Order: sequence, then C-alpha cells, then structure tokens
Amino acid sequence: MITACGLQRSYRSGTERVRALDGVDLQAARGAFVVLAGRSGSGKTTLLNMLGALDRPDAGTLTVAGYDLTAMDRAARARFRLHHLGFVFQSYNLIQALSARENVAYVLQLQGKTRRARRKAADYWLAEVGLAGMEERRPEEMSGGQQQRVAVARALAADPDLVLADEPTANLDSHTGADLIALMQRLNRERGTTFVIASHDPEVIARAGVLITMQDGRIVEEAQPAEGTTSSAVE
Repeated sequence: MITACGLQRSYRSGTERVRALDGVDLQAARGAFVVLAGRSGSGKTTLLNMLGALDRPDAGTLTVAGYDLTAMDRAARARFRLHHLGFVFQSYNLIQALSARENVAYVLQLQGKTRRARRKAADYWLAEVGLAGMEERRPEEMSGGQQQRVAVARALAADPDLVLADEPTANLDSHTGADLIALMQRLNRERGTTFVIASHDPEVIARAGVLITMQDGRIVEEAQPAEGTTSSAVE
C-alpha cells in the first residue's frame, strides 16, 4: 500500500533551513493500522502531508496504492486525493452551513455521484459511525465527538484506499477520544481500510497495529505492539 524510500524535505525558517524529513524509509501493507508518534517537530505531520499528496519531497520516492506520488503534478495529486484518500483533521473541518448528511455527501458530489447515490452513502456511513437519526443536524448542533464522527464518515464514504488522520483526538475528552479510535479500529478490521494516524495521545498509541516513532525527521523505531516486537530503524 505504502512504499517510501529516502524521503527528504526541508523548509526555510528565517535565515536557516530546517530539515523536516531526513531520509525516511517506510513500508505499510494494505489494511494496516499505523500510528505515527513523536514530539512536535519530529516530522509526523510533514510525513502525513506527503502520504496525502499535499506536499512533495525534495528527494526520494513515494508510492501509495500503486501510484507514484513523486511523479504527479498538482492537478494529478488533486485527483488522487479525491478518488483514493480520506482525511480526518484535528479541527474536524466540517462545513458549518451544511448538515451532517451534506458534509458527508460533499466529496461524493465532487466525484460526480448522483444525488440519490450521495444520500444513500451518506446515510449509510453516518449510521456506521453511530449517528443514525442525526443526518439533518449541523455542526453547531453536535458535540465535538459527534462532529469528529461525521468527519470519519466523510473520509470513508468515497471508499478510499487510505485514511489519514492528524491528531484526531486532540480536541476530544479522553472517553470520547477512546471511543473514536475504537471506531476507527473496528472499521479497519471489518472493512480492511488502511489507516495512518499521527498522534501524541497514549490511548491512540496503545491501539496501534504498527507504531512508528519519529525524531528529528527520522523514523527511529518501528513496533508491532500486538505482537510485542520492535525493531530499530536503520539509518
């Protein structure tokens, strides 16, 4: 599903250049439940942006779902995001003027699906995330946990190859955050959808199928907590 080789990315900060990714190598199989851990500034979000075709590396190669992202121009990356990826953001990123159903259906509208197909898919996924009966509610009428569930439904409605989540529990209380991650795990297990989640949350880290720890733009450790095995990254 994901193959990254030697990813490099640096940014200018004032008069200095900051290396956000420093030779990242990564492989993840289809159906994996991957958590990226590490302190702020470790490179988690930069790597997530690469996987989401939101940014390009300065060097290295990256293949996701069989597509070479490093060879794509901006328009091709936009099409790839629309048809192959789902996103869950820390701040939900719902359209405030739209109902839960309309928020979920929006990406399907961009894909050219019929009104009937959009409504059917939106209602199905809202029910899947435990929000049946709340289709007409707007974000302001929902709790933070409910809004994030709408975001998960929106991410999955288009049947993506990969769902990327950036600190999805950061704005939720511990109980609601644990429920959200349990929901993602269930969908991963039942649907086989691949997830990559960047998080500081110990609850999220504890539930990782594959735990990747980053530091100073490098992967310093990869672990499979369920199997109790770890391996240090090779520089």
